[in-house]
Amino acid sequence: MNSCKCGYLGDPVKACTCTPAQVSGYLGKISGPLLDRVDIHIEVSAVKYSDLDSPHVSQTSVQIRERINAARRVQLERYKQEGIYSNSQLYASKIKKYCSLGKEEKDLLKAAFDNLGLSARAHDRILKVARTIADLDNSEKIEIKHIAEAIQYRSLDRKYL
Repeated sequence: MNSCKCGYLGDPVKACTCTPAQVSGYLGKISGPLLDRVDIHIEVSAVKYSDLDSPHVSQTSVQIRERINAARRVQLERYKQEGIYSNSQLYASKIKKYCSLGKEEKDLLKAAFDNLGLSARAHDRILKVARTIADLDNSEKIEIKHIAEAIQYRSLDRKYL
C-alpha cells in the first residue's frame, strides 16, 4: 500500500505532490482497527540501481529458507500439544505463556506502548512477531533486540494512526 495517492510520500528522491489533506484523506480510507489487525507494516524506499548492481549478498535465498524452515520446526515442536502450529495462532492466554518477557524487555514494550499509543491488539501482535524473530534468531528467550525489531515493524502505528 502506498502512503499517498501519488506514491511518493517519504521518497528521498522524488517529491510527493499530495497536500497534507490529501494524504490524510488517502490514509483515512484504511481504518485504524483494520490496520491494527496487520502484524507487520513497514515503509520501503525505492531501491537505487547501485544497490541492485552490488555484488554483496548478506544471505542467499537458500540460507534464508533454511532459517525459516528451522523456525517453523521449532514452532511445530513448541505447540504440538496446543493444537496450533505457529506463533501467528497464539491467543491471549498462550501469548502470556509463550511470549514471556524479562524486565528490560517489558520496560521497552511499555515505553513503546505508552509513547506510540498502541492498542492492546498491536501489543499482542508485537509479542507474536518478537517470538518469531527470536525463533529465526535461534533464541529460546525473547530478548530486547527482538522486541525492538518487532516494534519497528509497526511503522504505521507510529506515523499515521
